[in-house]
Amino acid sequence: MVDIGNEILLSVSKPARYTGGEINAVYKDPKSVDVRFAMCFPDVYEVGMSHLGIKILYHKINDREDSYCERVFAPWPDMESKMRENNIPLYGLESKDPISKFDFVGFTLQYEMSYTNIINMLDLAGIPFLSSQRAKGPFVIFGGPCAYNPEPLADIADFFVLGEAEEVIDEILDIYIKWKKSRASRIEFLEEVSRIQGIYVPSFYDIEYNEDGTIKRRVQKKRQYPEVITKRIIEDIDKSYYPDKLVVPLTEIVHDRIMIETFRGCTRGCRFCQAGMIYRPVRERKTATITELAEKLIKSTGYDEISLTSLSICDYSDIKNLVTTLVKNHEEDKVGISLPSLRIDSFSVDLINEIQKIRKTGLTFAPEAGSQRMRDVINKGVTEEDLINSAKSAFESGWSSIKLYFMIGLPFETFEDVEGIAKLAEKVVDTYYSIPKNKRKKGLNVTVSTSSFVPKPFTPFQWEPQDRIEVLVEKQKFLKEKIKSKSITYNWHESPISFLEAVFSRGDRRLTKVLIKAWELGCKFDGWQEYFDYDKWMEAFKACGVDPEFYAYRRRSLDEILPWDFIDVGVTKAYLKRELKMAQEGALTRDCRLGCTGCGITAYLKGGECFNGANLNKVYQE
Repeated sequence: MVDIGNEILLSVSKPARYTGGEINAVYKDPKSVDVRFAMCFPDVYEVGMSHLGIKILYHKINDREDSYCERVFAPWPDMESKMRENNIPLYGLESKDPISKFDFVGFTLQYEMSYTNIINMLDLAGIPFLSSQRAKGPFVIFGGPCAYNPEPLADIADFFVLGEAEEVIDEILDIYIKWKKSRASRIEFLEEVSRIQGIYVPSFYDIEYNEDGTIKRRVQKKRQYPEVITKRIIEDIDKSYYPDKLVVPLTEIVHDRIMIETFRGCTRGCRFCQAGMIYRPVRERKTATITELAEKLIKSTGYDEISLTSLSICDYSDIKNLVTTLVKNHEEDKVGISLPSLRIDSFSVDLINEIQKIRKTGLTFAPEAGSQRMRDVINKGVTEEDLINSAKSAFESGWSSIKLYFMIGLPFETFEDVEGIAKLAEKVVDTYYSIPKNKRKKGLNVTVSTSSFVPKPFTPFQWEPQDRIEVLVEKQKFLKEKIKSKSITYNWHESPISFLEAVFSRGDRRLTKVLIKAWELGCKFDGWQEYFDYDKWMEAFKACGVDPEFYAYRRRSLDEILPWDFIDVGVTKAYLKRELKMAQEGALTRDCRLGCTGCGITAYLKGGECFNGANLNKVYQE
C-alpha cells in the first residue's frame, strides 16, 4: 500500500480525486481473490467517474468472489508532480496498492486525445509501454469505441476487447485463473484468450505496406490465429447485468446523477456517427426493468436526478409511458428526470411537460447541420420545421435556454451550408419572440456549439478526408460573423485538436512511436485546451518520420485496405459504400425500425431479426 499522506493531499486541487472511500465503493482483501483488475480511465477522476461503462464493469467484476476490481484515474498534473517527487506509483483507489502488482490493467478508450494519458499512466505505474517488453507483470488490455481502430495502440496492448465487455469479461477471467494456476507462459495465455470471440491480440499479426504507405496486407504469424475478429454483442439487454448500486463520489463530477441505459444501438443511420453503426442492433430494456432499477439506485445512492441514456432517447419505443411512470413514482421525492441530447423530430410537448413537473433540466437539440441539403447528406432525417416546432413547444412550456449542436467540415459541405447554422439559430430566436410575453419566460439564451467533423471507422464517411485546419478556422470565423443576435452564444471545438483526432481515428501501427515521442516531449491531457500543445505534436511526427496529413487529409480509395478492415462489426462494407454513394446524391435512407435497410447486422442474431423484430416495429409505427 502506498502512503500518500495528508501533506500531499492538502497541497493539490480536489484531493477527493485520490482518496477513495466513497459510498458503494467495493473493498476486499486482496489476498482472498485470484484476480486483481485495475479499471483505468485515461482522464481525470470527475470525467472517468461520469462514464457509465466502467461503473457497470466495476460492479460486475466485483460481484465475483474470486476477483477484485479497483478504479484508477489519470492524476491531474499537480498530483502527478507530487507523485513523481515522492516516488509514489500509480495505485488502485480502493486498496492504494500499486497497479503494477495487479493481474490486469484495463483502459477504456473513449477519446483519441486521451492516448498520451495512457502512456503517462503506464509510466507512473512502472509498467513498460510496449507489450514486447512485458515479460511479466499485468496484462494491458483496451476496450471501448476507439478500440474499433486498435492499430495506433497495437504495440502497447496485450489484447483488445471488441464489442460489449459485459458479455466477455467472465470468459477472460475464467481463462486467466486456470492459466495462472497452470504456470504456463504469457503467450500461452494470449493464445488461449484469442480463441474467445471479440478478442484481438495484435502481436499475433504482422503488417506489410505498399510503397505509397497504404497497407498491402496483414499476416497471421500462425494459422490458428483468427483472420477476422468479430465483435461481441449482448443479444438480450433486458436480462443483461446492470448494477443496482453505483459509487457516489465525495466531490463534484461531470455527470453527478443516476444514469440508466434505456437501450443500446440506434436505427437512424446518421452517416457520420460511428456509435450508430458499431452498437447495432437496437436492444431495449423493458419499462418495468428500468423503473425497478431506478427505485433501487435511488435508495442505494441518494441521488435526486435520473438521466435516461441512449444514443437517441426519444426513439425508445415506450418513452412516454416510461417518463410518465418515473415522474409519478418519484414526484413526491423530488427526483428529477433528464433526457440527453434530443432529436428534434421526436420531441413532444407532453413529454417535456412531464419532465418539468419536478424540475427543469437542460434542453439540448442536435440538428447537426444548418441546411436541409446537408441534413440529407448525413441522413439526419429531420427538417427545419421540426426544430422550430420543438423550440416553440419548449418556449411555451417555460424554457428560455436551449443548446443547439452542429458539425462543420462535413463531407460535401459549402459555406452556404455553414451560413445555414446561423440562419437556423436566428429562426429559433424569432420563434421565441413570436410567443406573447405573458406566455414565455424572460431571458432567452440560445447556445450554438459546433464540433469539427472527424472521419470515423465503420461509417460511410470513413473514406472521406477531413477539412484542413485553415478551412475549419475560416468556417468558424465565417459562422461567428453571420450570427447577429445577442441572444445567441457561439462555442466551437478547436480545429488542431480535431486534426489529431482524425489522425488517430484512421491511423495505423506506425503511430505508436509518435504517441510515445509526443509523451516524451511533454504531451498529456491533450483533450484539455490548456494542456494541448500542437507544436510538440508536430515535432513528434517530424522526429518519427510520419506525415499526419496522410491519415487526416487523404481521401481513401474504396478498394484500399483500411487498418481496421479485419474487424467485423456486423455492418458490411458494401452497405457503407452504398450509404456513401447516397450521401453524394443527398438521398435519404429510412430509419431501419420501419423496415430493414440491409446493413448486415441481422446475420448476427438468432432468427435473423433486429431486436424483437416486428414487435418493436409495430410499437414504433403506432
